[in-house]
Amino acid sequence: MMRLRLSLLLLALCLSTALYGQAGFVYYDADRLYDTIPSPFYNDNDYTPQGRYRWSERRYRAKVQDIAALIDSLAQPIVALYGVENEQVVRDLATALKGDYTYLHRTLNTLDGMDFALLYYGDRLIPYACHTARRTLHVEATIDRDTVSILLSADRATLTAMLQDEQERHPHRRFLVAGPLQGLHATDLGLVDRMERAARAGHGTRYRSSGWQMRDRIFTSPEIGSEAGEVFIRRWLLDPESGTPLPTYRGGRYRGGRSINLPIWCRMHR
Repeated sequence: MMRLRLSLLLLALCLSTALYGQAGFVYYDADRLYDTIPSPFYNDNDYTPQGRYRWSERRYRAKVQDIAALIDSLAQPIVALYGVENEQVVRDLATALKGDYTYLHRTLNTLDGMDFALLYYGDRLIPYACHTARRTLHVEATIDRDTVSILLSADRATLTAMLQDEQERHPHRRFLVAGPLQGLHATDLGLVDRMERAARAGHGTRYRSSGWQMRDRIFTSPEIGSEAGEVFIRRWLLDPESGTPLPTYRGGRYRGGRSINLPIWCRMHR
């Protein structure tokens, strides 16, 4: 039954390949992409060569290369990442990419060291202001000549307060919001949940015993477009035994996968 559901999901999602090359936005939780150097500001001891996970330079470089290959496969002009430790990690990713991406990163001073970052084509997105709050990155930018506020957040209370403040200050601005937003209702924020249709169809970014869960979401202003977003799923992202996302570690054992999460993406149009 698991393999049948997976086959149907793959068949449905393969239809999305025809949409490549158009303006699109990707969100991906890279699931704790740490470097191998101990931090003096938070406890990342598990992700060091001597730590519990024996996080070596070889394993780090393999994960960077695999995530870069995933981003290149998506081939979209704007990619939001979560779960990257610092700017050096983002720089290593940008260097490994075949696509001509530039990047934006800010340290969020979180307890686990995890940050957001943007990878983007410089001819499609031009950032002009950047702000941070608790587990939240806010980038003001122009996307194809439209002014857009991009809010990436792993804290719902901070996101809600910041978004409402920005909507009051800029009532005609368009908003693009992404993160682990399961349980937050886009309509309460005056936005559209681009992943709602996929979630209703049983698709998800993460697999639990109860089935696929759409943990990560993309919300947008209605003006950006009403087309539904989708999960990006390919067999090479999955554990061949279980058909679920292949993680870097499972139960403390190194599995060599990218993440326990799958990427989500949507097209944007004016």
